[in-house]
Amino acid sequence: MIEEEFKKNLSVELDKINIEIKEEKLQLFYEYMKLLLDWNEKINLTAITDEKEIILKHFVDSLTINRYIKKEDIVMDMGTGAGFPGIPLKIINSDNHFILVDSLNKRINFLAEVKEKLKLEKLDLLHSRAEDLGNNVEYREKMDVVASRAVANLRTLTEYTLPFVKKGGIFISMKGPNAQEEIELAKNAIEILGGKIEKVENFKLTDNYIERNIIVIRKEKETPRKYPRKAGIPIKQPL
Repeated sequence: MIEEEFKKNLSVELDKINIEIKEEKLQLFYEYMKLLLDWNEKINLTAITDEKEIILKHFVDSLTINRYIKKEDIVMDMGTGAGFPGIPLKIINSDNHFILVDSLNKRINFLAEVKEKLKLEKLDLLHSRAEDLGNNVEYREKMDVVASRAVANLRTLTEYTLPFVKKGGIFISMKGPNAQEEIELAKNAIEILGGKIEKVENFKLTDNYIERNIIVIRKEKETPRKYPRKAGIPIKQPL
């Protein structure tokens, strides 16, 4: 896909979710895509390599939660992988401070090049497991928004994420179809960790028939200090 066609397609798709985008930001998305595809030939970053699908399933999908981010919010992307949803959100919200966390250093190395080439400021990249980072006072209960996409089942994911959310902040879990069963199984964990489900938004991704669910969990009280538990326990013994 030539550059101008890419920019036109992305602009049209973002308009469908009420996001207006300037030329310089379209250019950043194009450069991001090129880096993603180049690095993907060396390390496994994404199974999606068709450029139209990258626009829809990575860029537009990531930005469906943009309306939940307010000016000055500190945003963490837990288990960011190749940078989704964190990098698309950062491109759109250049003034917000973003923190992207992943347990694989090769992904962080990729994101470091993305940060450098796109000249993204107020962006921290952390190589860590959520369980190890969760008791770090620099990050624990300091985030206005924590988002996560395609990381773990919601029952486990809440233990990875809610310790980072400040009281009054939100955790946004981005899920595909059939999320209701996960929600039911996670209700006890969410309550234990200090959260409450505020909204579940079910929709089809633009003109495509891909079902999506956005689960918004509001942090109502502090997470007990014993959470998150040691690495590996939340996935083996979910709350």
